[in-house]
Amino acid sequence: MKTPILRAGLLALALAVVSGCGSVSEVTKDRVARSGTTVQQAEQTVGRSEAGALELQSAKNHLETARAALNDKKGEKAERYARLAELDAELAIAKSQSGAARRAADELMASIKTLREEVARGGVATDR
Repeated sequence: MKTPILRAGLLALALAVVSGCGSVSEVTKDRVARSGTTVQQAEQTVGRSEAGALELQSAKNHLETARAALNDKKGEKAERYARLAELDAELAIAKSQSGAARRAADELMASIKTLREEVARGGVATDR
């Protein structure tokens, strides 16, 4: 008598395990969604700038792979590629901002150089 009950229990357990393998956790879905948001922010920050463009493209590729893995119910792969997409997007943002800061500093240095040259020639009027 115990054998049919045991078999039914094992069958139920096996079905639970198999159905569990076929789904992706909400945490993974959230991670992929967050990565998508980060990639969009990187797109806006990088814009047409060259600084961060390669990293942005890598982020897009990783996000696409994460979404495909999510659709294929491969949670671990989706999680891994979503994290890579997020990291690449963050690096793209940092490089873009660094490039913009570098350009601003270069412009400031050029202005200072111009002012110094004008002062050395006596071309700048003073309010004295």
